[in-house]
Amino acid sequence: MSCPDAAIRAKLKDMSEQEASRWNHTPDLPIQVSPLFRWPLRPVAILRWFWASWFLVSEKLLILGIAMVSWFWFTPPIEQMQSLALGWVAELWLRNFVLIGVVAAALHWWFYAHQGQGTRLKFDPRAMKDGRSFTFGRQVWDNAFWTLSSGVAVWTALEVLMLWALANGWIPWLTFAQNPVWFVAIFFLIPIWESFWFYWIHRALHWRPLYKIAHHLHHRNTNVGPWSGMSMHPLEHVMFLGGVLVHWLFASHPLHILFHLQYYTLSAVTTHSGYAALLVKDKERLAMGTFHHQMHHRYFECNYGSLEIPWDKLFGSFHDGTDDGRDQMNARRKRLAGKLGG
Repeated sequence: MSCPDAAIRAKLKDMSEQEASRWNHTPDLPIQVSPLFRWPLRPVAILRWFWASWFLVSEKLLILGIAMVSWFWFTPPIEQMQSLALGWVAELWLRNFVLIGVVAAALHWWFYAHQGQGTRLKFDPRAMKDGRSFTFGRQVWDNAFWTLSSGVAVWTALEVLMLWALANGWIPWLTFAQNPVWFVAIFFLIPIWESFWFYWIHRALHWRPLYKIAHHLHHRNTNVGPWSGMSMHPLEHVMFLGGVLVHWLFASHPLHILFHLQYYTLSAVTTHSGYAALLVKDKERLAMGTFHHQMHHRYFECNYGSLEIPWDKLFGSFHDGTDDGRDQMNARRKRLAGKLGG
């Protein structure tokens, strides 16, 4: 008698074969959302999820380290920020410009220019394409331009606003000594808030008027690379990075602000890398892109959010990477087309 679990796995494999054939690499399918939102709750699975997303070497932990280096060595004294001045504002802009430029350029060089791991763990088998739809006619130049111009400008402007408000006491300060548990907890809560914020902002950007005004620029990239993550219209940059304004509602430390904005910007670079992970000596050492979001860039009307909070499952826009998920997506497209046509 066959094992029920083995039968289920075989059925899921059959469901996924056609969809998986459209890709060079796929993770285990079907894609699963966070165990926090799967019933029945499994405490061990939840702990493993958080452990894997934070420790031992993770994107989140690396960005937290970058934020700490930025705060202690590359941020002017908070006392200077009580008054707006070109000097310290320019210092923050330069730090952000160099930071995202180095990260995006390094990943682009390794994955695409140098072909450091070839097509291993690369989601989309196609090469990135140039064309007249891109600024300067080149996808990489287009993406780098919007990232380094509008992206860095909006990022810096919001950072200036938040640090200026903290320096003047308009946002209450929180120190580690005051409440160490809450101080640390904020770092864990920021990615969860980002998942919530990103879904609703992203759905708004797919509203036809906003899509035509702004979001179409980001969706020029049907096949993404590291520079694609922050390649957006200025309006979209404001909406996307505006989630940091939540810190006006509760006591925070400047380190929380830096981590929040750097998590938004640098994780956009890594999740759009086009690769599932960075290989070192043929071992997956650092998770990078997400297949969940890669499918959104190819199919548009699915996977608007992330896996931490399963809004897509709740509202019927979740594509789990299987043939069944594709069929559900196509049925949803027909319903939407019927509503627009009617």
